[in-house]
Amino acid sequence: MKCPKCSNPESRVVDSRVTKEASAVRRRRECEVCSYRFTTYEHPEISLPLVVKKDGTRVFFDRTKLEIGVQKALEKRPVPADKQEEIIDKIERLILEKGNKELESSDIGSYVMEELRRVDKVAYVRFASVYRDFKTLEDFMNELKDLDSEDGSKK
Repeated sequence: MKCPKCSNPESRVVDSRVTKEASAVRRRRECEVCSYRFTTYEHPEISLPLVVKKDGTRVFFDRTKLEIGVQKALEKRPVPADKQEEIIDKIERLILEKGNKELESSDIGSYVMEELRRVDKVAYVRFASVYRDFKTLEDFMNELKDLDSEDGSKK
């Protein structure tokens, strides 16, 4: 594994652990040249469904796109990286459990919104504003009212 600091191709594994969800192996590595320590995750290569986009095109599911979307929504929020990884793993597992050969992009967006709503309301609104394509302040206000009424009913 190439060192992210000095680009040396040789590193040694210091520690290996299975993630909480048992969906990946977390490895702590140390560069053999500069001694920089870094973490890598190994995920099994599995057959994921094709994603049907809004315009009807089909693309391969890309975990990286999912990670970027979740990370952007949670940017500068008090949600640890481990929790973010857990969210992404849960969504990917849900997609696999469905067992479909194709999946609508809107379904993936709904899964992300459901998880973000549970974990961080601000991140949820951020994601929803892009996912639902809010055009006006009223769109935001309606979403906030829904969240507020949901929180009120849980008290």
